[in-house]
Amino acid sequence: MANLTELAQALVELDEERVLELVEQKIGAGEPALNIIQECNAGMARIGERFEAGEYFLSELIFSGEILQNVMSKLEPLLVQAEKGDSRGTVVIGTVKGDIHDIGKNIVVTLLKGAGFDVVDLGVDVPTEAFVEKVRETGAKVLGMSALLSFTFPEMKTVIDALKAAGLRDQVTVIIGGAPCNEQVREFTGADYYAIDAVTGVNICRKVYG
Repeated sequence: MANLTELAQALVELDEERVLELVEQKIGAGEPALNIIQECNAGMARIGERFEAGEYFLSELIFSGEILQNVMSKLEPLLVQAEKGDSRGTVVIGTVKGDIHDIGKNIVVTLLKGAGFDVVDLGVDVPTEAFVEKVRETGAKVLGMSALLSFTFPEMKTVIDALKAAGLRDQVTVIIGGAPCNEQVREFTGADYYAIDAVTGVNICRKVYG
């Protein structure tokens, strides 16, 4: 198991005061916001593992999410460098049913808006029908699905199967992301892309909308 940075470790220990102190130090030292986010992501991945191993419970998950919201409120001004002008296109995004994590998704949403996309954020614990309905309604060419808990992977596959059944699969590029996602998960779910991080996700959206 890879060693965690001091910031990631403080997050795993749910030491909110220390996390925010370290973030402030890093911002003060000119550390890029995305690097800080990557450290936090590593901590969140470890928290997800502890949850799945039964060492952490829902209350810890929710608290870790709250700490990250506070981190993001400090980082958001550094992330939003909106390119003004016409919208590049619409992206529908959400965290799949059974998962309440939104920090990774929120980072992607912030970066997408900064890059000039219209983002329809469905939130967390999103049922299959809501994804399908919103893709149909908006005509979006990109659907992003996020998960931090590996037992929700079948849910991603269910959404993609439902898009096929609705006759929408050919018109939408599906991107999945979240700490435990990888190429095998992409193959299992039938998604078009797996984004290793938020920046990759934004670049895929740029590519799709050309």
